[in-house]
Amino acid sequence: MEIRHLQLGSCPDSWGVWYADDPRQTPWNRFLDELAASGYKWLELGPYGYLPTDPSRLRDEVAARGLSVAGGTVAGVGGPHKDFDTVLAESRKVAALSAALGASNVVFVPVPGYRDDATGAYYEAAQLDDDAWRALTRNTNTLGKALFEEYGVHLRFHPHADYQVETQEQVERFLADTDPAFVSLCLDTGHLAYRRADVPGLIRKFPERVGYVHIKQMDPVIAQRAVDEDLAFGQAVAMGASVEPPAGEPKIPSVMEALAELDAEIFVVVEQDMYPVDFDRPLPIATRTRTYLNSVGLHSRPAAVLPQEIPDDRS
Repeated sequence: MEIRHLQLGSCPDSWGVWYADDPRQTPWNRFLDELAASGYKWLELGPYGYLPTDPSRLRDEVAARGLSVAGGTVAGVGGPHKDFDTVLAESRKVAALSAALGASNVVFVPVPGYRDDATGAYYEAAQLDDDAWRALTRNTNTLGKALFEEYGVHLRFHPHADYQVETQEQVERFLADTDPAFVSLCLDTGHLAYRRADVPGLIRKFPERVGYVHIKQMDPVIAQRAVDEDLAFGQAVAMGASVEPPAGEPKIPSVMEALAELDAEIFVVVEQDMYPVDFDRPLPIATRTRTYLNSVGLHSRPAAVLPQEIPDDRS
């Protein structure tokens, strides 16, 4: 079975990339080569500056490997509840590059969050007060409106462990307080499972707000250890919290059943957190993951054969 309205892709994160420039990360040209070799046709760009930012050069590099761009990624500027001028400026750069590459999605990852990934030290409270929450939702609405009106791209907000939108309750409150015309989710199955959210339930409760998906799984034992020992998300990842499907939570078939019910074309992008990672590890994992996801209905099709209409019968 192929679920035709879902389009499979991957991203630099699955090759151990968290930053624009870090010697412990897979070189960008190797990432693109291996992404294509592992059978994916679509990519998310990852941290701005990791891949070439000249649109013509990036377009050529992507096309030479038979790839297309699903979306851009804003990360590293923190959450919209503070320093919004910087958030807006950085998001505009990503939106401009994404639109130039033909993508209509900008994934906003609100990191760094409220604590340090490496040391676990807290920068701020894990719960926003009412004023900060109002700033978050107001600024997110402003950001989504600006990116759509200026660049024609959609803002996909990414709930993230160790940021103040991470639990099911916080995600539901965020959706209630933001404008559906300009803000939707990059629903990250792994981060939500890490905080014990009901991922299929969220998809079914807010189908119109799921605009993009990061598909990943978490080891529930390590996730619980992170709670028990008050570990930061980065510390848990270094211990192997993010696991290769189908080994963790949430269960992929249950997520796929919920996604199959959606009435929209959506990118489902593999994102297995593996920072830092030996350069030889990601390719075989990516290939096995793509093979497994193919088996449950997710496929990566070239842009030229994307369906123009959603078929009535998806069986």
